[in-house]
Amino acid sequence: MSPEDTSQKTKTCPTCGTRLAENATRCLVCGRSFTVGESKEKKPAAAASVHSPKLPEVTLSLPIAIGLILLILAIGAGTVFGVLRGTGQVIEPTVTVTLTQTPTVTMTPTATSTPTIEATWTPLPPVEITVALNDNCIVLASRYNVSVNSIITMNNLSAACDTLSLGQKLLIPQPTPTASPAPTQTLSAADATDTACQKVEYMVLPNDTLFAIASAYNVSMEAIQNYNGLASDVVYEGMPLIIPLCERLPTAGPTPTPTNPPPYAAPNLLLPADGAIFTAANDSITLQWAAVGTLRQNEAYAVTVEDITEGKGRKLTEYVSDTKFILPATFRPSDSMPHVLKWFVVPVRQIGSAIDGKPIYEPSGASSAARAFVWWSTGGAATTPTP
Repeated sequence: MSPEDTSQKTKTCPTCGTRLAENATRCLVCGRSFTVGESKEKKPAAAASVHSPKLPEVTLSLPIAIGLILLILAIGAGTVFGVLRGTGQVIEPTVTVTLTQTPTVTMTPTATSTPTIEATWTPLPPVEITVALNDNCIVLASRYNVSVNSIITMNNLSAACDTLSLGQKLLIPQPTPTASPAPTQTLSAADATDTACQKVEYMVLPNDTLFAIASAYNVSMEAIQNYNGLASDVVYEGMPLIIPLCERLPTAGPTPTPTNPPPYAAPNLLLPADGAIFTAANDSITLQWAAVGTLRQNEAYAVTVEDITEGKGRKLTEYVSDTKFILPATFRPSDSMPHVLKWFVVPVRQIGSAIDGKPIYEPSGASSAARAFVWWSTGGAATTPTP
């Protein structure tokens, strides 16, 4: 390759720096026109003179920029506040004091016992008397209800009090009245019961329940609730309770054997009278006797009626808790002959039951005296048979 031919003269466009022929009048690149005699070359620095001047650049980091913004806002807010305050448009807020309620602890006054004021007695002045005939210290002491020694001491008499003379003046001390004891307060039945009840103070521990506390002291939960005014069975740690030991539940144990009362006396038969006569008009006959006392639940009267006229001896025994028994009409004689019936009563006590469920009795007292009456099934008058 041959070296560049530099014999041809050129010039440089001062605007864009394009090389042009020396006689070129217009730049084909930027379109600038050239005048005759304009230098064919311009220094490169001339091309830079056509650019507009640049503003100074300040580079700030983000934290500094944020700090400047906050500073400007604070200055602006302070300026606005100062202006408004100067014009009276800013009103200072009124501080409202909120009172904190402090619970008032009410102390329960301790009951102070009022002392019983005892009456004091002022000694009464002695009584002056004149010794009469047959008077001596014993007679005077008995008459004025004082001691012989008090008369001797007050009058400076001898120990034997044998120096009294007729018409002598003596001083008799008046007896000091004895103060009546001050009345004591009578407790009501409820207060007396509550006072007599033994109690224990208990402080509820962690994990305690009312059921566990009641079980530990063998007292019902209802009793603890009543004595402490609890509306429910909920208790909390540190809660004071009163445990009424007098409300303890009975301890399970062997059932005590009931003690039977002493044997009852023999019942006293009342009606009918011994030897009474009944006819067919009497469908039933009522037997009555006096009670031997208050019978227990397992006690009764055994009433026995026996027809002693019949050869085989018809007999009826019933157990009643009342003091009378109505003889049924079915026991009336079926023939027209008068029949003599004997009856008596024995207190009995049930001791068990038979296989068929009927109770088994044994005598619990003496038997009454037997009585007899006549039951005649035919009407009309009849002679009284001999029992």
